[in-house]
Amino acid sequence: MADTKETGNSYKKYLPTKPVQLKRRQWPDKVLSTAPRWCSVDLRDGNQALPTPMNIEEKTRLFKLLIEIGFDEIEAGFPAASEVEYDFIRKLINENIVPKDVYLQVMTQCREPLIRRTFESIKGANKVVLHFYNSTSALQRKVVFKASQAEVRAIAVEAAMLIRELAEEARNEGVEIVYEYSPESFNATEPEYALEICENVLDTLEATREKPVIINLPNTVEMASPNIFADQIENFIISIKQPERMILSVHPHNDRGTAVAATELAMLAGAQRVEGTLFGNGERTGNVDLITLALNIYTQGIDPKLNISDINNIRKIYESCTRMKVHERQPYSGELVYTSFSGSHQDAISKGLAAIKEENSDVWSVPYLLIDPADVGRQYEPIIRINSQSGKSGAAFVLENDFGYRLPKNMHPEFGRYVQKLTEESGREINAQDVLNIFYNEFVYIDWPYRLVSYQIEDIARNISETTQTAKIIERINNGREEESEVRFSGVIEFEGIPTEIQGVGNGPLDALYNALKEKNVPAYEFISYDQHALTTGSDSRAIAYIQLKDDNGRLCFGVGTSRNINEASLRALLCAINRIAKEE
Repeated sequence: MADTKETGNSYKKYLPTKPVQLKRRQWPDKVLSTAPRWCSVDLRDGNQALPTPMNIEEKTRLFKLLIEIGFDEIEAGFPAASEVEYDFIRKLINENIVPKDVYLQVMTQCREPLIRRTFESIKGANKVVLHFYNSTSALQRKVVFKASQAEVRAIAVEAAMLIRELAEEARNEGVEIVYEYSPESFNATEPEYALEICENVLDTLEATREKPVIINLPNTVEMASPNIFADQIENFIISIKQPERMILSVHPHNDRGTAVAATELAMLAGAQRVEGTLFGNGERTGNVDLITLALNIYTQGIDPKLNISDINNIRKIYESCTRMKVHERQPYSGELVYTSFSGSHQDAISKGLAAIKEENSDVWSVPYLLIDPADVGRQYEPIIRINSQSGKSGAAFVLENDFGYRLPKNMHPEFGRYVQKLTEESGREINAQDVLNIFYNEFVYIDWPYRLVSYQIEDIARNISETTQTAKIIERINNGREEESEVRFSGVIEFEGIPTEIQGVGNGPLDALYNALKEKNVPAYEFISYDQHALTTGSDSRAIAYIQLKDDNGRLCFGVGTSRNINEASLRALLCAINRIAKEE
């Protein structure tokens, strides 16, 4: 858009939409409690908007996907528009592809040759929604049709008369017919005139409570904010005679980017049925996105009556058939929508997931994640990804969820610094394997200057008589103290590549090794923390130990050791921590 200083008052050529004079609107106080009747128009409205329309094989594959998702009303095409459209409808019927409880919807303009061709296409079908339309807006009447209100109304009424006649013949041949009428560009049509023409159509089709007609009100070109569309819908419903003889449907487009909001407000205003497409495909900026709309309902604890439990497969088939791409940030279905790069977000997500697990809660409540990704077939692994914006908790989350390493909380900052360094130096996102490599290269594979070659742990208490040993154990239990055993460490370590025999005594293997090292003039360190856990289960499980030391200068440093033996893992962790301090010095 050009700069305002250059364009002057160009914005003044656009006229604001006139609001509906609805004094006591009810929809703002209402709350959704049920899903609407869904109708997919992917194969008609969506298909006509594709740069390369789908062939019959692709349309058949997408039709079957819509059935699997759970749509029981599917607008399959405009059979009078082309031979391909006609042949597709015939294929669905002749090959019994349409389940008996699914309504096959076909569309036609209010023109006699097209109506007759449409009825020819549905011979032998089980259930059909016969959808006919004509444009009613003042602009279309003036610019396109150059017709009066009466002339446009006559087009709709005459079409309804012919359709009613042909529908009787189809019913006699076993086809169940439901009528649907759309005053195209309803949102740009004078409210009183839209009401009048729809009532004339209902009268002509002899609509009743028992045999209602679908009145579909399109937001054909989205021209105003969602609240105005909701007002238009509520005004129509409260103004029409005998509203029980119609099913009120909406068909919103997304020209202002608010089709989902407009649809939700229209449902609050009384809309019972929604037409739209998967991922919002359609003319210009598209139709309302039914996936987003259904999952919005889902997040409010309402059954959407659609199966979206494998969104990756839905997206894969959709992209294959339409050659369109689902954007990475598309709500619920995009590649990155369950991913967080921000460090603070990552920390909150990991804590939220941990809280649900600890509390064994049935209620989903995780910061920054509107739904459980597993509910739509996504996995937890990609939730947290690492780049230069990521924090310490994100890297730790990846280690735990991808590889099973549960880093102590006070180790997160130290580990995070190494991850941050790599992301900043590389200028790219790093993957889980990169994170694991940092962990091993900086915290595990540190064996210089000290390396454990061999060792033996001897329990000195074994040299005491059994009676005396038992008495000491009982005494400690009675005094509320844990049993401590004195052990001797004997082994060989390499110091800067030179093997050295060492020996020490302590109240456990770690204390004994540390005392042995002090005999070789290793600097004094303070033990700050010790953590350990199993990496795997079963007889061949591996253990991992984390030890944090502090030197005389107050510097803190972690070391990590792994082994099938927890004692050996702990010994390796101690030497690793000492080596890392030495390395930094």
